[in-house]
Amino acid sequence: MSDQVYSFLDEQNIIKKYCAAFGLMHYCVDIGASDGVSMSNSFSLYHNGWGGLAIECNPQKFPILAQNLQDTPLVNIVRGFVTPENVINVLRGFSVPEKFGVLSLDIDGYDYFVLDKLLSQYRPGLICAEINEKIPPPIKFTVNWDKNYFWSADHFYGQSISQIEMLCIKHNYNIVELEYCDVFLVPNEINIFNSLSAEEAYREGYQMRSDRQQKFPWNVNMEPLLTMQPEEGLNFIKQYFSKYDGKFTAML
Repeated sequence: MSDQVYSFLDEQNIIKKYCAAFGLMHYCVDIGASDGVSMSNSFSLYHNGWGGLAIECNPQKFPILAQNLQDTPLVNIVRGFVTPENVINVLRGFSVPEKFGVLSLDIDGYDYFVLDKLLSQYRPGLICAEINEKIPPPIKFTVNWDKNYFWSADHFYGQSISQIEMLCIKHNYNIVELEYCDVFLVPNEINIFNSLSAEEAYREGYQMRSDRQQKFPWNVNMEPLLTMQPEEGLNFIKQYFSKYDGKFTAML
């Protein structure tokens, strides 16, 4: 693989590490591929000969994605929204292998429900999924599935790490690492690394990082959450997102 880094943080090298350890199929599904290069977890794979499926809904980003991936003939490119209702049909429509190598998921919304549905039929060897890194364990938070939802470029999006941990339990995946806002999951039947709890991963991968506030300065107004007791933090979340009442689930 090329040494050039395209991902937002160190996701690209983390993916490379796990791919080497598990000998994964060279096929990557990127849901929320953006322009295909900027902050991309998949471009390095595609650029080095992997097949796959890159999906982006944004009408401004999609043409750039298509241009950036024009020299990757093994990658199908799709413009459209991925939802819990269509994700299986989209993957089947492009003959995505059941046990493909890498899934990158970042749709800034009801990610939890898309991933839950996807894992009912597919078993990627490595999942790199965005979390809402501002919301610490043990708070389970998710934006609810709503066909009319669209991210407003604020703190209201996605799922907390404790929420995705519930999917790990349901579908027999292990949390193996957190890189600030991206969590890495591996099927427990192939995992040779330590399985982390949501609390362990969050502490090591976000909360205790010395450069966390420099990398995520926009989270400053959510910092109080990190020192609150769980009940207090849950009440904070419900009040902070009160204008979205009914559009999210938050619990301990």
